[in-house]
Amino acid sequence: MEGGKPSLALVYQAVQALYHDPNPAGKERASVWLGELQRSMYAWEISDQLLQLKQDVESCYFAAQTMKVKIQTSFYELPPETHNALRDSLLTHIQNLKDLSPIIVTQLALAIADLALQMASWKGCVHTLIEKYNNDISSMPFLIEILTVLPEEVHSRSLRIGANRRTEIIEDLAFYSSTVVTLLTTCVEKTGNDEKMFIKVFRCLGSWFNLGVLDSNFMARKKNLIQKQTYYETPTNLHEAASDCVCSALYAIENVDTNMALALHLFQGVLTLETAYHMAVAREDLDKVLNYCRIFTELCETFLETTVRSPGQGMGDLRTLELLLICAGHPQYEVVEISFNFWYRLGEHLYKINDAALHSIFRPYIQRLLHCLARHCQLDPDHEGIPEDTDDFGEFRMRVSDLVKDVIFLVGSMECFSQLYSTLKEGNPPWEVTEAVLFIMASIAKSVDPENNPTLSEVLQQVVLLPENVHMAVRYTSIELVGEMSDVVDRNPRFLDPVLNYLMKGLREKPLASAAAKAIHNICSVCRDHMAQHFQGLLDIARSLDSFALSTEAAVGLLKGTALVLARLPLEKIAECLSDLCAVQVLALKKLLAEESTNGKSADPTVWLDRLAVIFRHTNPIVENGQTHPCQKVIQEIWPVLSETLNTHQADNRIVERCCRCLRFAVRCVGKGSASLLQPLVTQMVSVYQVYPHSCFLYLGSILVDEYGMEEGCRQGLLDMLQALCMPTFQLLEQPNGLRNHPDTVDDLFRLATRFVQRSPVTLLSSSIIVHIIQCAIAATSLDHRDANCSVMKFVRDLVHTGVANDHEEDFEVRKQLIGQAMEQHGQQLITQLMHSCCFCLPQYTLPDVAEVLWEIMLFNRPTFCRWLENALKGLPKETSGGAVTVTHKQLTDFHKQVTSAEECKQVCWAIREFTRLFR
Repeated sequence: MEGGKPSLALVYQAVQALYHDPNPAGKERASVWLGELQRSMYAWEISDQLLQLKQDVESCYFAAQTMKVKIQTSFYELPPETHNALRDSLLTHIQNLKDLSPIIVTQLALAIADLALQMASWKGCVHTLIEKYNNDISSMPFLIEILTVLPEEVHSRSLRIGANRRTEIIEDLAFYSSTVVTLLTTCVEKTGNDEKMFIKVFRCLGSWFNLGVLDSNFMARKKNLIQKQTYYETPTNLHEAASDCVCSALYAIENVDTNMALALHLFQGVLTLETAYHMAVAREDLDKVLNYCRIFTELCETFLETTVRSPGQGMGDLRTLELLLICAGHPQYEVVEISFNFWYRLGEHLYKINDAALHSIFRPYIQRLLHCLARHCQLDPDHEGIPEDTDDFGEFRMRVSDLVKDVIFLVGSMECFSQLYSTLKEGNPPWEVTEAVLFIMASIAKSVDPENNPTLSEVLQQVVLLPENVHMAVRYTSIELVGEMSDVVDRNPRFLDPVLNYLMKGLREKPLASAAAKAIHNICSVCRDHMAQHFQGLLDIARSLDSFALSTEAAVGLLKGTALVLARLPLEKIAECLSDLCAVQVLALKKLLAEESTNGKSADPTVWLDRLAVIFRHTNPIVENGQTHPCQKVIQEIWPVLSETLNTHQADNRIVERCCRCLRFAVRCVGKGSASLLQPLVTQMVSVYQVYPHSCFLYLGSILVDEYGMEEGCRQGLLDMLQALCMPTFQLLEQPNGLRNHPDTVDDLFRLATRFVQRSPVTLLSSSIIVHIIQCAIAATSLDHRDANCSVMKFVRDLVHTGVANDHEEDFEVRKQLIGQAMEQHGQQLITQLMHSCCFCLPQYTLPDVAEVLWEIMLFNRPTFCRWLENALKGLPKETSGGAVTVTHKQLTDFHKQVTSAEECKQVCWAIREFTRLFR
């Protein structure tokens, strides 16, 4: 902090402002200042003093939270000789502040736990704490709080204690686990019916179960500790804590065979809760109903493999599924939703095993589940209008639809579809039942074989004959069903006219318009050839798109469908029809530009740009070699309007992005046919980018390199473009935190560089810019951003690969020599930076990309790579700031050997994954 250590009075004043200043700007200033204080070295001493002063809850909370954050993120700031004093101080604070506020106790407990995990010299911390406090009943709440958060913090992402230390801690906690359980049992006995203490005990027990360190035989003998608390009479908060604990116990014994005693006890115990569940239903106690359903679901998840392996025998008892189906019968849909993940997993298991006899055992359960789900999907009888798809119930119905698709194979799509249809055909159900049945039918329609299927044809015929006076929701869902049955229409073109007429009626009605547009889009996508004769009708709709009450997405979908059909017209008709289809959007853009030049007001052109983009993207006719692309002329005519729109809105990133997207699809649409645009487009991109460095220009540049990079006459021009775009890019990324603040720019820059490597490697490698691009890539390898990091790694991998892959092209030897020079210059720095990034900066999912880079470098020059890797490993820290061993000499040499002797890339990936765990 600038200006040295602040006074306690000033800190106290800032805390007061943070909580009590009526002016938001004052709160914000206080927040920023306190944030700076937390990052400074003074935070340790100031927090300690504030906790000693114990002035009020706010200042103590700030101090306790600061202590926790400092220990999590800046423990290295303290010299080892201060660690014992910090521990003793924190234990004194938690004892003195135990009655001030539970949230302060939690923050201090976290600070103590995080210290214990990092402080290698504090041996047997659990034993120390229990010995110190277990005889003082008033210290019990904070002791149990520390013992609760300690196992939770072992896998905390905020702490990088490394796999060696983590293994040591887990063994230590397992050793003392029975002592903890005995303490909790004694505590329950001593405090009698103290509900708050019971809740703390269950949270603590659950935490130890979650870490997987409790001895299951020992716990089986402690059965009464949990069981009676899940009975119906238990108070609500305690019931929830006990239920969480049972779920944790069930999760902990997922490997049933090695935890047989506890597994059997839990299995039998949970089956006895059915009566308690019915009591909760009878008394309309939804909280407890949800708790029981969670327990039943966790039971089924734990014994899933046993149930599939030996259904109906021992712990494969199918009463577990009966419990879930009882829950599925509860009138509130939130109850059945809890069990969805289990049904997915059951379906997945049975699908993989693919055993007809086994399927027949589970089929009746899935049939009953589907029956319940159809009932849960019913709208209220007094619901008006169409079904909402964005509220909670709408999202529930979407999840039902996904689940039905995943388990329908067990029942058979056709059987289920026919059964559902017969309930509509034979009865005269109320509208809400009809709508729910149509909804489920729409979910499975695509999985029913459309070949010679009279039921599907009959359904389609009946749906399009639905009268207009049925409930709006029924019409809405029937339109969705028709859209899902586009394969049937494709096999039976005689239905095309009645189906389109039916959908056109929907298109003209505001509530149904978007659903109808989506269905027409589906029909166009699947029945492209049959729809060609209806192109004029689609064009008429497209011309008057805004006269229909469509969502943006539905309007774009309709244009996509129209473009897909347009691409199937005879080549000679495409240009004229494309021109007609684009005319509405082009006129609208011209009108906006004219309005701007007359009255100076800027209007948003993105709707029209997005519509043009979707037309270009999906108009992909088959053009033989030598033929002129039918879309070329249209795109040339439209270019001046796009260029002017881009110029007018060059300062607005969102609009420029949409312009570039539109141009990208235009270039992709006609490929080499866009050559006449290349010069003016590149000139404009470079010119605007110097003033407004929007990253989408880099992306558009990568598309141009992809299309024209193989053309000898274009290579120098494209290299000039790259160099012109790189200068402002490097200026932007070299600012403080530039890489972190502009991940999109990093992503798009390396997409562009990668395209160059793929299309014209020698041009790039021979240029002066390559050194700067490689330096930028090395700096960006530590960037924790999925897309940006992926682009950087792909660039480096592809770059080295051009010197590895002998594709018998005449320039291979030149490429190899140029890559050799680049590696000689940057190889050691690259490997060192990659190893540092893997160990300290990058998440696990990026490691396969890093492995590919290392693999390519090793293929290029294995002996030199071995030396570089050895040097990089020597530079890694061997101990944590808490004195724990991070990595042993043997682990370093084993890793070096695994990587350098690997015979395929995935072995490198496995080795990195294991090795980096030592630093996480």
